[in-house]
Amino acid sequence: MKKLFALVLAGLLIAGGLSAQAKPLVIGSKIDTEGALLGKIIVKVLSAHGIAVVDKTAFGTTDIVRKAILAGEIDVYPEYTGNGGFLFSGTDPLVWKDAGKAWATVKKLDFDKNGLVWLTPAPANNTWAIAVRGDLAAKEKLVTLEDLGRYVAKGGAFKIAGSEEFLSRPDALPAFQTAYGFTLKKDQFVSVSGGNTALTEKAASLGTDGVNAAMAYGTDGAIAALNLVVLADTKGVQPVYQPAPLVGVKAAQAQPNLDQYLAPVFRTLDLVTLQTLNARIQVNGESADAVAADYLKKKGLVK
Repeated sequence: MKKLFALVLAGLLIAGGLSAQAKPLVIGSKIDTEGALLGKIIVKVLSAHGIAVVDKTAFGTTDIVRKAILAGEIDVYPEYTGNGGFLFSGTDPLVWKDAGKAWATVKKLDFDKNGLVWLTPAPANNTWAIAVRGDLAAKEKLVTLEDLGRYVAKGGAFKIAGSEEFLSRPDALPAFQTAYGFTLKKDQFVSVSGGNTALTEKAASLGTDGVNAAMAYGTDGAIAALNLVVLADTKGVQPVYQPAPLVGVKAAQAQPNLDQYLAPVFRTLDLVTLQTLNARIQVNGESADAVAADYLKKKGLVK
């Protein structure tokens, strides 16, 4: 009888363990083009390795997805290393401008304080940038943000479209203004929902409501197609923003092999690759889901 009870108990423990492991991981992402792409890549890679997932990509802005992972509402989402300087106060600003140091620092800070786990990052740097219309750049000889600073300071017509986060966050547009000596008035801002640069860049390209500049990302694929010019950040104002999967506490414990599955994929995502994939979504109108599936299949990253 004791032996039978032991066998039953063991069976229950095994079943319980399998049930816990089989709990789907909720995959989130930000609502911009690249966020959706990376989120879909994570969904497909983990699914290919037999991990049950719930797809909640395009979940929300940085603030929303951050709160969600801390609350356990989502388990994994792609985040950017440079955001560590915004998420954790009192750090050395120079740390975030070095790719290796930025990842190591945010990895330690987030684990020590929140138990969150940063996995292997992609080599691409998706830093914030300012892009202007090609005709404006040519006419006013705008190549760098120093050129823009002089142009705005002398009263040149300028109106930029960006997300609320970009327009107000201290390390985004305000940092550019401080470093390059220009000040914008409220009527020179057009705020768009979320962080989707497809919207900001299209507004600049079309001159919507007088907009002639846009919040852009380093890996955007629509820049050339929309005849926009990214102005060089010669003073290195912006941190390095390498995308990496960020994993919640419970998910990291339940699935210790996530980096083993995701690292080989993220290592292939260099600047040119992400620009090309993003262009397929932003310019060609393909879905993030279809682009992710095609890329993973052609690269032999999933069976």
